[in-house]
Amino acid sequence: MPAMVAVERHLRFDYHESVDVDDANASVAAIAAAIAEPARTRMLCCLLDGRARTSTELAIVGGISPSTASVHLAKLAARQLVKVAAQGRHRYYSLRDANVAVALEALTVVAGAAGGTFVPGTPARLRAARTCYDHMAGALAVALHDRLFELRWLAEAGIDSENYDVTRAGKEALAGLGVDVDAARAQRRRFACGCLDWSERRPHLAGALGAALLTRVLERGWLERDVDSRVLGVTRSGRRAFRERFGIEP
Repeated sequence: MPAMVAVERHLRFDYHESVDVDDANASVAAIAAAIAEPARTRMLCCLLDGRARTSTELAIVGGISPSTASVHLAKLAARQLVKVAAQGRHRYYSLRDANVAVALEALTVVAGAAGGTFVPGTPARLRAARTCYDHMAGALAVALHDRLFELRWLAEAGIDSENYDVTRAGKEALAGLGVDVDAARAQRRRFACGCLDWSERRPHLAGALGAALLTRVLERGWLERDVDSRVLGVTRSGRRAFRERFGIEP
């Protein structure tokens, strides 16, 4: 699937007949303007690893003063792009939800789109394996996505190839890994879907199932989070597990 088609699908909205299109367009323009400021963009992309950060930490990322960062974060919160949680004297900011992460990932693809053959310029460790909010991304995640279809653990859900379902064999296999498919399905979010990977220009697994799978492989010690980046390191046991259980080489 061409990258731009996949991006267009991610950014598609289904409007109710009673929704005023002009109002909807104005809302999109307002959100785009909130993201467009360079310091705000850097702060949002920093939060793509799924971790919460203080305004002081995000000020450093944005290259701005703490007072300016607070103003920017207030604007992002007003546009439902970030949420804030108070803990003691500190306020911690994180992305509002997975939809914001998907939109940012798609915009990154659009920003990097160019004519000719795609040549990834992402640093090797970041391209190999990283987080995309609460699920896996990078070359490993794309390979895993494709392998789950080859094993017939996943199948496209109806005519919408962007949404996935788990087969009977897949449910049993994932249960063997400790992934509770029914619990993932019961969440108030998309169950399983493709998310266009900005470094590979191919989909990786997102949604509640993608998040559950990342949680499980972290618990099993197959992957390790980097301390201060989105990078996921593959452990020795993880290399063996991905090779033996999925037939892929991290």
